[in-house]
Order: sequence, then structure tokens, then C-alpha cells
Amino acid sequence: MKRLGQVSHYARQGFLILRSSWVPNLNDRVVDKNLNFVGVVKDVFGPVEAPFIAVKPSVRNPSDYVGAVLYVDTKKAKGQGKEKQSRHVKKRPAPAKRG
Repeated sequence: MKRLGQVSHYARQGFLILRSSWVPNLNDRVVDKNLNFVGVVKDVFGPVEAPFIAVKPSVRNPSDYVGAVLYVDTKKAKGQGKEKQSRHVKKRPAPAKRG
């Protein structure tokens, strides 16, 4: 769990806006201090030194999070990190060349 920043306001477009000291990846999972899922990072904008982060909330009352500190969940979600198991497919030999 890595500290993302404190929520400054809830924008009309439906995003929680906060300022951070680092740049997270898009679609990173965002949680509160109790590890409750809040939403995902949808946009990063502003100066590189202290970017603004737009989080698309997945909670009922996102305005309740104004002033709260949010974190990026560094643990992998269920199903992530598993590599696809390749099927062993028998390949047909190439056709013989004529001529």
C-alpha cells in the first residue's frame, strides 16, 4: 500500500481529485486506510513534481471521501499476475516444395 494523497474535492464530472508526490499507473486500484476499495486511477495531469490524480470512484457517496487520504493498492488483484497457460497445439508440417 503506497500513499497516493489527500482528496481535495469531488469534481462535477464524477471524479475524486487529489494531489500526489508521485505518478501512479492508470487503472491502479485505489483504497482507503481500511483497505476498502474506493476506485481506480483514470487520469494524471498537471506538473510532474506534484501531479493531480483523477480517481473514478466505485463507492455510493464519493463526496464523503473529501479530505481523506487514499492509497494505491500494491498487492495484485485476484487473477492478475497469472500467466496464461499455453495450449500445446500440434503444428502441421509445411507442404513439400514442388519443383
